[in-house]
Amino acid sequence: MRRTLTLALSAATLSLTGACTTMNGDMDDGMTVSSNDIAYVEGAAMYANKNIIENAIASPVHKTLVAAVKQADLIDTLSGPGPFTVFAPTDDAFSRVAPATVQMLMQPANKAALQKVLTYHVVPGRVTAADLATKIRAGNGTAMVRTVAGEDLTFMMKDGYVMIMGKGGSSAYVGQADVMQSNGVIHVVNGVLTPSM
Repeated sequence: MRRTLTLALSAATLSLTGACTTMNGDMDDGMTVSSNDIAYVEGAAMYANKNIIENAIASPVHKTLVAAVKQADLIDTLSGPGPFTVFAPTDDAFSRVAPATVQMLMQPANKAALQKVLTYHVVPGRVTAADLATKIRAGNGTAMVRTVAGEDLTFMMKDGYVMIMGKGGSSAYVGQADVMQSNGVIHVVNGVLTPSM
């Protein structure tokens, strides 16, 4: 199920209270997640009381991402308390990366490089679509956010969607925002972002 970011931003802004997450990763400890909060990614239920890994495993469009997270030994980290914001590339996004590059990254000898690519898609804290929109407006159309990999991603609005720009010309759009997790939030993206290697 695909929704435009314009609707997501409107809904997120309307539902946001004064207790929102800041872009620097601070989180209001009063935020609770109800087991009734369910989002759907390509028809699969994503439960807000389950963690990032549990929901990613249930997603029919994140099989490559889950395999990469397992290979990079990041399962325990992303199952932990966080909170984390994950910009989760779909299987289609990975299919647009050169197969030789994906195969190279999945080799045990390249675990550190794979970890860097994956953590480039992770931001500390719970960053919602409304948080991103606020940051983009405050930055006169762009926002820089530091990832767990230690490098920045650049965010901007384009054609009603949040566009994310990584290093070396890599980019992605947020196709589905604010899939809430017990330990953070997932934004489904259509591209793989690459850090400096």
